[in-house]
Amino acid sequence: AYFALQVIYARRRYKISPPQTTGHPEFERIFRAQANCSEYFPIFISLLWVAGIFFHQGVAAVCGLLYLYTRFRYFQGYATAAQERLGPLYASARLLWLLLGLAVAGLLAHFLLP
Repeated sequence: AYFALQVIYARRRYKISPPQTTGHPEFERIFRAQANCSEYFPIFISLLWVAGIFFHQGVAAVCGLLYLYTRFRYFQGYATAAQERLGPLYASARLLWLLLGLAVAGLLAHFLLP
């Protein structure tokens, strides 16, 4: 919701009416950052849910909070300059891979171990 609000504020600031998605470069970066975060959100929620149920709720919650923080930093960096997004992008990708590993380990333990 925070990212969507930032797009709304940027639309007002740079006078870009929907459905336009181009205009001032800062608006375009904010719009893309919000879109990128939205694209990864279903993957994140799915992995968080499975890791929390089948591996461990606490570990999954910590990974989830770290992921949300890195996506927030990604959004802030992308809004500033496109190159500023790379560090948080890589960190959030590593956290998604970690959640995937936890989910797979939890599923394997649940279905293969007695």
